[in-house]
Amino acid sequence: MKINSLRARKILDSRGSWTLEVILRTSKGEVLRASVPEGTSRGSNEAVSFSAEKAIQNIEKIINPKLRGISVLNQEKIDQILIDLDGTKNKSGLGANAILGVSLACARAGAVSSNIHLWRYLRKSGRIKVSKNHWPRLFANVINGGLHAHNKLDFQEYMIIPHAANFSKSIEVILKLYGHLEDYLQRTHKLSGVGYEGGFCPDLKNNLEPLKILTKIISDLKLSKRVNLGIDVAASNVKIKQKKLLSLYNEISRKFGLLYLEDPFEENDFQSFRDLRDKTNRIMLVAGDDLTTTNVIRMERAKEEGSISSVIIKPNQIGTVSESIKAIKLANKFGWATVVSHRSGETNDSFVADLAYGLGVYGFKLGAPARGERISKYNRLLEIEKEI
Repeated sequence: MKINSLRARKILDSRGSWTLEVILRTSKGEVLRASVPEGTSRGSNEAVSFSAEKAIQNIEKIINPKLRGISVLNQEKIDQILIDLDGTKNKSGLGANAILGVSLACARAGAVSSNIHLWRYLRKSGRIKVSKNHWPRLFANVINGGLHAHNKLDFQEYMIIPHAANFSKSIEVILKLYGHLEDYLQRTHKLSGVGYEGGFCPDLKNNLEPLKILTKIISDLKLSKRVNLGIDVAASNVKIKQKKLLSLYNEISRKFGLLYLEDPFEENDFQSFRDLRDKTNRIMLVAGDDLTTTNVIRMERAKEEGSISSVIIKPNQIGTVSESIKAIKLANKFGWATVVSHRSGETNDSFVADLAYGLGVYGFKLGAPARGERISKYNRLLEIEKEI
């Protein structure tokens, strides 16, 4: 099966902003589609995206002629052609959104041509062995703050992280907690809609109150042994000084037994990341997102400096499926807990769910069980569970 044509069209993402959908037609008449998300909180080292119009033009006028007639079964070759055609380190030649949309569509075409599920095709392409009983932990963002909400919370995401035997059981726990959280916020007159990722946006007095509420609900439901808590600070967008932040994190770790803390300091502060890891005795996962941006060069520096024990993988930060897989394999080599993530400006495309399961990562950030673009990932996980 070969690529017959590539075209694209403008579509809306979950924030009502323009993004693009790529339509790949194969030599056998199969039509595969892929759409591209965008982040609100973006690291400065992320690959460059263009306007939807410019990205579409680059796909149809530059990429399409170069890939027409290429077999869909060699993801690495396709992605290398895209990288070479772009000719820059940060995808500023063609745009990461143009490149990623094509790369995702080609991976889907490869799976169809191979007559296997997408997650299995990605696992095969990455040459990664995954334990039969491994299920990525689900990171559900149930309270939103920062740039993802219109409230007083500085921190961007407060997550619940179930520990369960499979996706179905994890999702059941998330639904139960999410429902009880909504009831609590309604009773206390603190409910004020949902943020970009489906989490509630309560009017709370400080950055610790969400953790107090979640801890209480988890305890009331007798789920303390089955659920951990996590925070994505997105500190590059937080105006609290470094010393105050470090003091807050020590207090949070001591009081709430936090499992996971993402981007606790601004994106170039490798030393503060390392200091936090040391002061929390490495019992808490300190994760890089804006710090590392799915970029192996940034990841290697974080490893050298001992900055993190966990890393976020977002395909649109780097631009191709192959580069995302390469970053996951490097994280595995470093012994980090790898977490595949959605973006705040999402589409109904569920590719990241297949990537998370297929590559056997530690966790998968997929937002709250609300809003269609998040639900599509939950439903894909349930579908994958049936495919195994």
